[in-house]
Parts: sequence; C-alpha cells; structure tokens
Amino acid sequence: MSVAGRGKARILHLHSTFAAGGKELRSVRLINAFGPKVSHTIVSAEPERMEAAQHILRQIPVTYPRDFPALKGKPTPGRLQRLARAMQEYDLVLTYNWGAMNAVMAHTVFKDVFRLPSLIHHEDGFNEDERTRLKPTRNWFRKIALGRTNGLVVPSETLEGIALKVWEQPIGRVKHIPNGIDTKAFAKRPKPDALRGVVKRKGEFWVGTLAGLRPVKNLPLLVRAFRHLPEDWHLVIVGDGPERDAIRAEAEEYNVGHRVHLPGFASHPERYVGLFDVFALSSDSEQFPISLVEAMAAGLPVAAPAVGDIADMVSEANAPLIGPAGDESALARGLAQLAGDPDLRERIGQANREKARTSYDEKPMIAAYRRLYSSAMDNDALN
Repeated sequence: MSVAGRGKARILHLHSTFAAGGKELRSVRLINAFGPKVSHTIVSAEPERMEAAQHILRQIPVTYPRDFPALKGKPTPGRLQRLARAMQEYDLVLTYNWGAMNAVMAHTVFKDVFRLPSLIHHEDGFNEDERTRLKPTRNWFRKIALGRTNGLVVPSETLEGIALKVWEQPIGRVKHIPNGIDTKAFAKRPKPDALRGVVKRKGEFWVGTLAGLRPVKNLPLLVRAFRHLPEDWHLVIVGDGPERDAIRAEAEEYNVGHRVHLPGFASHPERYVGLFDVFALSSDSEQFPISLVEAMAAGLPVAAPAVGDIADMVSEANAPLIGPAGDESALARGLAQLAGDPDLRERIGQANREKARTSYDEKPMIAAYRRLYSSAMDNDALN
C-alpha cells in the first residue's frame, strides 16, 4: 500500500546490531528528526543488542517485532524468501552493514516477485574479521546483493572508494553523506561531575576516548602510549565491551591503574566530552568516527592513527598529530606533545571546533538523508 493510501509512512530498519554505537545513534537522530508522522520498525541481527532504542523520542511510533525472520544464517532460498516477504508491508527498507546483507540479497532476488519497496543500504565500516583485508567471498556477495538497491550510503571517502572500485557499484548509486552532529550542544563547558562514575578534580588533566571496548579499538595500545604522561594526567575510556579486563590488566601491568578509569557506557556525550583535555583514538580500523567529530566540536585537540578518514577530518593544525596505525611510539609522542603545551592544545582545539562547526553539523546531514529517503519513496512524507 502506498504512503498516501495509508496516511503514515512506514520504514523498516534492518540493523547488524542496535547497540548504542555511532551508526545506530545516527539512525536514532534521523528517526527523531523525521518526527511522529513516520512510523518505524527496527530489527537487529543481534536481538539482545538494542540499547540505542532508549534514545528514540517517546512520541515516535516504533515497533520491535520478535517474529521477524532472522537476519543471520546461510542465505538459502527459503531464508531469502522469508526475508523478502517480511519487507512487503513497508514503504522503504533501510539496511545497515554486513549483518543485514542477507536482507539486501533477498530484496535483489525477490524485488519484482513480491513488488518490494525501495531499499537503501548503509555501510559504516568492517568487523574485526575484515580489519586488515576484505574477504573476497563477502566482496562477491556484496557486489551481487547491492545490484538493485536504490542507494548505498557511506560516510567516508575511504568507503566510497571501496564501494566504487571493489564492489563495482555505479557512481550514481553510491551516496557519500558525512556524519554530522549537533555541534552547538558540545560548546558548553561541563561540570566536573558530569560523567557518572568519575569526577574530574582540580589540577587533573584527562586524555579521553569514547569507544566500544572491542579488539579493533586496540585500547591496550592507548594505555601503553598514555603511561608515559605525568601523574596529574588521567586516561578516561568511556564505553562497554569484552576488552574491559584486558584494558584493566594492561593498566595494572604498567602501574597506571590508579590513573586509568573505565566508567562504562555513558549516553549524551555532549554533557561530558568537554571534560577531556585531549581526545585520543588507537583503533586499528575506523571509517568516519562520530566520536572524533564530537571531540572536535567540544574544542579538543586529537592524537590518533591515520585510519579511515581521520587524517582528513581533523583541522590542518591537528594533522601533524595523526600518526601511522598501530604505532605506539607515534601516539605516545602526540600525547606527550599535547600534554606538555597548553597553548598548543588551545590553538588546535579551536581550529577543530571551527572545522566541526562548518563541515560536520547535523543539519546538512539530516537534509541529505531526508532528500534521499523521500526520493526513494517518491513522496514528501519526510518533509
């Protein structure tokens, strides 16, 4: 049934996970921006990971069906057919990352048979198993599955290149939409106790990061790079995940456990990111990390590896502090340089804030997604 015939647009979201990570929270911001005139159905390939749901505004009509066909598993004809049938009642299907690729293939195979709605796929990066090299079988599967989508959205130039060259997608299908945030929300100076579980005390300085505690983030390396800083510097790692014990063990190994804090996941980063004096990343793989944009909007200098688009994301003043991936010494030098020079921190932080404001505000991002989704549904339900 058409949107006009039903009166309210219905969008189906098929996520690899709906944990409160970057791509999930971007999806939430878009859902909230579209308002209550659009209803949403959200499915996760990992049904137990639905933490992002708590950030959707109460007035938004949203459902989480328990009987939707599983997104994971071998792409047998029967599985693909069940997935395709489940898409029929919607006006637009949005899929996210490799974990939803079975649904993309189902749509391509059965689009005409079941008269399926338009589908737009989103790629934000890769799991640990494709950190250093994309799997040829997955590249082949993606190439075929994406063949009849109405769009392939990527946030980074790196992913855009992969989509065009490796997955051989036509240039008109690939949509490069950089991630955006509410940059004004990060401009306020937070209170010392704004971050639950740890209080910033007078005379302390913080190196901070926001990350899922997963192997690909390589947070033990960040601990090792940080260990050389003076006693008045602390490392605050905000996030949850399976690497917590490994990070804590690394801190104890180098006798900095009293200066390394793991407060867990904390929502609303605009309320506490400004407590950091330096923002750091140590990931082996990134694409266009939203946490980096948030740090820039808060006026922070950044020490990080040159993975994904990071080197191009930061301001020109910050570029010398972006080192090779996996290079502990380079990261340690960057942290030491920033820790020892408050004027440098201030100058780079202001340059980053200005670049975030002019290049990564959420208004252009939301407008770009609104145009893309509306075009795919061939109506103005999102306007």
